Amino acid sequence: MENGVKLRCQRIGCDAMFTEDDNPEGSCTYHDAPIFHDGMKEWSCCKQRSHDFSLFLAIPGCKTGKHTTEKPEITKPAASTRKKPIPAATPANGASSTLDCLRCRQGFFCSDHGSQAREVNLRPAKYVPAERNTDFQIPAPVKKIDINQPQICRNKGCGKTFKEMDNHDTACSYHPGPAVFHDRVRGWKCCDIHVKEFDEFMDIPPCTKGWHNADPDSVS
Repeated sequence: MENGVKLRCQRIGCDAMFTEDDNPEGSCTYHDAPIFHDGMKEWSCCKQRSHDFSLFLAIPGCKTGKHTTEKPEITKPAASTRKKPIPAATPANGASSTLDCLRCRQGFFCSDHGSQAREVNLRPAKYVPAERNTDFQIPAPVKKIDINQPQICRNKGCGKTFKEMDNHDTACSYHPGPAVFHDRVRGWKCCDIHVKEFDEFMDIPPCTKGWHNADPDSVS
């Protein structure tokens, strides 16, 4: 293989392009295997977690190393051996059972109560301090960026390193989302592709072109 050929890094959370000649130690930022349990997604390496799959994938990698073309092994969690508790008696209309059900309250699919999964936006609202004079608003500070400064794109499905001077309206290939994660199925609503395995989900090709974006607060 020619050393100048560009390759795509297969580490989870990286997905950057690199060459064998330009692959120093510390150039790759990535995560170890994810853990899924009762609707919660958690990175096993840094214990950061989220219920929302889009926000989960946007958590920056906590480990550094060299880029690689070898896919990481995804360890599937062992099946639970705990017995299901006998459900308590509920009213005929089933209202209290739905309110008491953790999956129903979190918006996930529940076969016990017939509830369907719904999209939940868990992005925290920005705090706006109260002002005595409501006519006066302090303008938000302008973020100054060197156009030659390398940045990491936070668009879902991209993760490439770019410079603002090279950015344009078709520079980025990404998923506008949202990610769909329910009933053991992962996928993207934007391109209507759904798979069962996490590594298959990470391999779904981006469906949209646009500008690279290094600001996670503006990523939908």
